[in-house]
Amino acid sequence: MTVREEALPEHTRAQSPVPGKPVGGQEGPAARSPRTTRWFLAAGLVAALLVLVPVAAGLGAYPIPIGDVLGSVQHRIGLGGAELDRVAESVLWNVRFPRIVLALLVGASLGCAGALMQGVFGNPLAEPGVIGVSSGAAVGAVAAISLGLNFLGTWTVPAFAFVSGLGTVLLVYAMSRSGGRTEVVTLILTGIALNAFAGALIGLFIFFAESTAAVNQITFWQLGSLAQATWPKVLAVLPCAVAGLALAPLYARRLDLLALGERPARHLGVDVERLRIILVFVIALLTAAAVSVSGIISFVGLVVPHLLRMAAGPGHRFLVPAGALCGALVLLGADLAARTVAAPAELPLGVLTALLGSPFFLWLLRRTRRRQGGWA
Repeated sequence: MTVREEALPEHTRAQSPVPGKPVGGQEGPAARSPRTTRWFLAAGLVAALLVLVPVAAGLGAYPIPIGDVLGSVQHRIGLGGAELDRVAESVLWNVRFPRIVLALLVGASLGCAGALMQGVFGNPLAEPGVIGVSSGAAVGAVAAISLGLNFLGTWTVPAFAFVSGLGTVLLVYAMSRSGGRTEVVTLILTGIALNAFAGALIGLFIFFAESTAAVNQITFWQLGSLAQATWPKVLAVLPCAVAGLALAPLYARRLDLLALGERPARHLGVDVERLRIILVFVIALLTAAAVSVSGIISFVGLVVPHLLRMAAGPGHRFLVPAGALCGALVLLGADLAARTVAAPAELPLGVLTALLGSPFFLWLLRRTRRRQGGWA
């Protein structure tokens, strides 16, 4: 019999693996008022974004005072302010702002996809690359670069990456289905196998690349970067990112029910197989769109949802939108660091996120083992 989801306690009141200890390891006042904690955390994320955006717009090889940044924005939207000189206006609106908006879209997409992935798989160690979308997108991009394809102009590499990423997810899902159902373990193992196969294909394309310039471009793309951000690239990723980010919160309650287990979720009216199909494709849409314009940026989809879960508990009605907010904040901060820490050189963004994310991942593995595989 279908039970109305509204009749269930908030976030299905998942039981803690440790008797007497709140879910998510919370203790004290935060554990007694999780809703207040979430509101404060969401407000903090929004406030941090509002502060970081003008800071990121002002910092760089050509510094622009934050007051001038705000004044230029006010002038553009007709609320006063003043126009800057020609060079500053060009740097701000043709270089900095496209990169900032792209960082926000890519970070939000990866953070939201990570929250969905961990909910679908019921495992805090899951991240979007598990189902092969990142490596699949890399194969498409590397193929376009190695073969010298350019029939879509500057859109060729992103288009190949996006189509290849989505196609890989379709293949993984088709190969993991049996008897009209898809087992999570089979899906993960199939994704791992195709990730390895994609890595081999990437190696072959690099080996047969026609020029050193192509090899350098492939290497740069694999390391991840937003250095080539333009308004057309923002417009390319915008529809997919907006569609995925709008769809994801609609399934938050059902993800909370799925956290109870497949059988209880079915008894509570959740079509588990249909839910998995939809969310896997939402994850693929978000990740493929992000990877197609930024290259491979690892660990954002893993670290962001887990940090939020530790801070505010396991409820997906908060995790999914907050994952998007926090992902945008983290990637914008990482991109700012990538282009300023070693100035005038620029660090590859994917390398920086991996350097910061790898130690956290190792700590997360140890912490998860100590809790016997439960939610960390």
